Amino acid sequence: MLHFLDHERTDAYRVALGVARWVRATRFPAGEASLRDQVRRATESVVLNLAEGCGREGLDRRRHFRIAAGSAAEACAVLDLLELPEGRERQQELRRVVAMLCKMR
Repeated sequence: MLHFLDHERTDAYRVALGVARWVRATRFPAGEASLRDQVRRATESVVLNLAEGCGREGLDRRRHFRIAAGSAAEACAVLDLLELPEGRERQQELRRVVAMLCKMR
């Protein structure tokens, strides 16, 4: 029998994980290493803070979800700076994650 952690049951986690995996697999234009690193850290932060927040309660839970939402906004801003294939679609997914995080608080 499989057992799932709380965060693994959420659509927000699955969508955020998909975006983070997409970022890792995407080839970035030459000379954009700093933005690549920034968006990688930001999308990974969304996934990790969402997971940790699901295991917390009260103010601590909300704090982790706020951090995850801020990291999603940061990742969207990086994608604004770059013209990556599927970048706009990934921004929409990050916006969905933020909307879900707001409801989960």
